[in-house]
Amino acid sequence: MSSTLLSRRDLRFLLYDWLDVPALTTRPRYAEHSRETFDAVLDLAERVATEHFAPHNRAADLDEPTFDGRHVRLVPEVKAALDVFADTGLLASTLDESVGGMQLPHSVAAACFAWFQAANVATSAYPMLTLGNANLLLAYGTAEQVDTWVRPMLEGRYFGTMCLSEPHAGSSLADITTRAEPQDDGSYRLYGTKMWISGGDHELSENIVHLVLARIPGGPPGVKGISLFVVPKVLPGPDGAPGARNDVVLVGLNHKMGYRGTTNTLLSFGDGGHEPHGRPGAVGYLVGEPHQGLAQMFHMMNEARIGVGAGATALGYTGYLKSLAYARQRPQGRPLAAKDPATPQVPIVAHPDVKRMLLAQKSYVEGALALVLYCGRLLDEQRTAPEAADRDRARLLLDVLTPIVKSWPSQWCLAANDLAIQVHGGAGYTRDHDVEQHWRDNRLNPIHEGTHGIQALDLLGRKVVMRNGAGLAALAAAIGATVERARRAGGEAADLAGRLDDAVGRVGAVTRRLWGTGDPETALANASLYLEAVGHVVIAWMWLEQLLAADAAAAAGGGDADLYAGKRHAARWFFRYELPRTGPQFDLLESLDRTTVEMRDSWF
Repeated sequence: MSSTLLSRRDLRFLLYDWLDVPALTTRPRYAEHSRETFDAVLDLAERVATEHFAPHNRAADLDEPTFDGRHVRLVPEVKAALDVFADTGLLASTLDESVGGMQLPHSVAAACFAWFQAANVATSAYPMLTLGNANLLLAYGTAEQVDTWVRPMLEGRYFGTMCLSEPHAGSSLADITTRAEPQDDGSYRLYGTKMWISGGDHELSENIVHLVLARIPGGPPGVKGISLFVVPKVLPGPDGAPGARNDVVLVGLNHKMGYRGTTNTLLSFGDGGHEPHGRPGAVGYLVGEPHQGLAQMFHMMNEARIGVGAGATALGYTGYLKSLAYARQRPQGRPLAAKDPATPQVPIVAHPDVKRMLLAQKSYVEGALALVLYCGRLLDEQRTAPEAADRDRARLLLDVLTPIVKSWPSQWCLAANDLAIQVHGGAGYTRDHDVEQHWRDNRLNPIHEGTHGIQALDLLGRKVVMRNGAGLAALAAAIGATVERARRAGGEAADLAGRLDDAVGRVGAVTRRLWGTGDPETALANASLYLEAVGHVVIAWMWLEQLLAADAAAAAGGGDADLYAGKRHAARWFFRYELPRTGPQFDLLESLDRTTVEMRDSWF
């Protein structure tokens, strides 16, 4: 029986027929791998996700974490699942062998982790944050910091967080006030409060490694004065084992509509709740150079943004598969031409409007999954491409795509979850079926790791204009290469290529128009609309790529004719029903409309 978490058929198609991930094994970093090892880790991920993560997804939602003033309690299955996950070694799957990693391609690791996100996005958040924390310290930490903090995290003994926001500052990190005072021994004492910290307190691990943004007194104002610190929940003892409790105190838990199994916390640093070494103040250790904290934190933030998009995709995907299974099993009504009420009812999948909803979901979730894995492939190119120019191109393209891969799935795979509820009808909004929880879980992702508005400002305000427009040029060139291949293929592929080429032309023209006025306020007023439109163009590109791959696989004698036909039909749908949305959006952007800018507070 096929899984309702993800489609293994689709993953095989994307990794092997489209992205040709086995070709990476010719490169030294991946030389020990093969398609057989990739299949083995995918099998492992599917099995552990299915057997250990999915079964407690509902329980962790209904019985959310509680705090009694001393201890945080979660359902016991969360820790049991994370212990099994730690034993798989998948947490360090992409990392160097020297730190215990498997040196798997990022594209394969992303496919593996999608199983856990689809099975239980709340429990999977703990290892996702931990890996991002570890990767940052591997990039900027000292050898001692790697040995002290990273190795235990990769073994699953310690978990990690990122502590950026504060109650008064929200996303405006220039306004954070947490301070870090230098100590004679080279450490720092931190004082302040951090809000919305996922995984900020629990008893799932021996220790929690907080990465905290704070200000060293006397530093520059704004974001230029922010530094980054390791602040553990428990300080290491002389022998490296956990020692004294650090002055990091859980003030309270935030109660969320979704992701309930992930603790979300308000933390206080240095309020005297504990007195490490006999006095208050949270002991912290500087990462890298002073006043470089925000730039360093972006290493983890960008990884988390891609992870949020992947989680949104996985939630949309499992909702789609569950609504598809329901539609195939649920008899109701008859075809319009069947006038005899004595004739048997048909499964609702036979009704055109249900097909419409399922096809829309398919186009969103399979398009989003393609983008997530494509970004994984760009990471592989960035790390291992033989030519420096190819590595730079991959880095540039990934920079441009990061706000899109974070936000597009967060918007449109949430829309897929909405349609999954609709396919279930009245059963969809009851707790008898999973789809209502998937929608609630996914509704957090348009806010997680930077809202749509923040990603939109990043895309239009920075990414498409960076290096004198090199970012936008890289995206246009990548899509243009697909367009040329499709034109050479002829037939329907060539027709869709023409439509995509026109849309890419609009992206370039609109971007030049917005920035040609010299008025940033007008240019950025409708940045969210720009993000949505460009995101739709990028997903259309993903669908044209998949159509070409399906045609090539079929021509080569591939044996999954239904999958290939489904890919072609979903591509057709997206180009006919979704890509045309961008026309009016580009028209509005090109008009330099100032309706939102000119709206006054008193008029609301």
